[in-house]
Amino acid sequence: MLYNIRGQRMEVTNALRDYVEKKLSRLERYFEAPPQSDVHVTLSATKGMHAVEVTIPLAGVLLRAEVKSEDMYASIDLVVDKLERQIRKHKTKVNRQIRQNGTARTLFKEDYGTGYSRGTTAVAPYEEEEEYELVRTKSFNLKPMDVEEAILQMNMVGHNFYVFANSDTREVNVVYRRNDGKYGLIVSAE
Repeated sequence: MLYNIRGQRMEVTNALRDYVEKKLSRLERYFEAPPQSDVHVTLSATKGMHAVEVTIPLAGVLLRAEVKSEDMYASIDLVVDKLERQIRKHKTKVNRQIRQNGTARTLFKEDYGTGYSRGTTAVAPYEEEEEYELVRTKSFNLKPMDVEEAILQMNMVGHNFYVFANSDTREVNVVYRRNDGKYGLIVSAE
């Protein structure tokens, strides 16, 4: 894997760069052949919080994880753990499709072993796919409104997002509150 490591509002030291590369190289054991894609890593520090964002584009899947914590090295460890869970989950999904369709698998190793250990606990293979349980369904009429009114309605009900019919475009849009306290708008791409 080729690493593209950059810092936002901080300098990436050689020690940080080496630590990121060492930790992310653990992921190579999950693949038949080491991926030749670029691994994009962004390290940032804002208000005492250290964030790590990693994106790994692969054939048929995009692995992406982001973690924020008070310690940069802990954030790096946690983001790698998240990526490992994503890989194991995707591997389970692919293997299930192989069993059903009888197609050949070439991206992930069949047995990647449990040789890695941190402290006294070893990382065990994750074979069960997470089940998603739908617990509630809501339906409602979308009142036509502009973006500003939708933001006001969202704040009034105390939610982080709000679905509405945009009176300007006549399309269904979503406004949402971002982590930085500002607002975003989601529109359909055609």
